[in-house]
Amino acid sequence: MLRGVQDDDLPVMRRWRNHPRVRAASFTGHEIAEDEHTRWWTTVRADTAKRVLIYDHDGVGAGVVTYSGLGGGSGYWGFYLDLDGLERSGALLRAWVGLERVAIDHAFGPLGLTTLRGEVLADNEPVRRLHKRFGFAEIGLYRRPVDGVPRAVVVTELNKEERA
Repeated sequence: MLRGVQDDDLPVMRRWRNHPRVRAASFTGHEIAEDEHTRWWTTVRADTAKRVLIYDHDGVGAGVVTYSGLGGGSGYWGFYLDLDGLERSGALLRAWVGLERVAIDHAFGPLGLTTLRGEVLADNEPVRRLHKRFGFAEIGLYRRPVDGVPRAVVVTELNKEERA
């Protein structure tokens, strides 16, 4: 289930995002300070082309789903999970698959998108495999700096009528 973010979710969201493995798979790898996170949240809340939602797994907050570039029937998405909590409970794989499923359903349902795109670091094979499992096609490859180092990024796309 996806739900809106409450202000008391912000500290846990930042903790999840600052996990070393989440940072390593992100386009910015530095540890996010509280003031930076607060500024980001203030900006996101005011941006009508963005949505940030909490993913609840088995009734417990377990991840964050972001949508951006919304408008005109298409948008981008991304996510991260509570790796420590889900690994402790043995639910990481189920939560990962569950998040992908509900995020796609939300994009093509309540958000009304016809095309959902994402970007993933090319060396993040587990996420690329998961996206393919859900029907995403890899439609492009480009390089971008990540913490000052050029990295390959794969662009993925799923169309509503082609979803798995």
